[in-house]
Amino acid sequence: MATSTRIEDHTIWFKHIDGPKMRERLARLKDDEEINLDVDGVVGRWKRMRTGRDGRPTNAIRPEGAMKAVWNEWFKTRKGEIIELREARLADDYLAANSALFSEWSSPEDEEAFRDL
Repeated sequence: MATSTRIEDHTIWFKHIDGPKMRERLARLKDDEEINLDVDGVVGRWKRMRTGRDGRPTNAIRPEGAMKAVWNEWFKTRKGEIIELREARLADDYLAANSALFSEWSSPEDEEAFRDL
């Protein structure tokens, strides 16, 4: 289920997100932990901002990589617009998370038997 936010800053502040589930999900991220989000149809990487020097958490995420260029362009040209966002799971992340499910298949014997397949 998608939620929405308004393009207001170079970051996305949790208080600007209308969905409580998404706010809670982002609030659980640790400093510098990354998450992939589908933001208005563009999937990109976002990073939780670090806790401030005064010890208070910075309740925002910032764009990373190519998403930074997209978001900065939107901030210049679309400031004030309401956009949809939802968590996106990339295939690589899904496979990495589920690789432990088949640990019985990761033996040296299996590697020897199936390495040429």
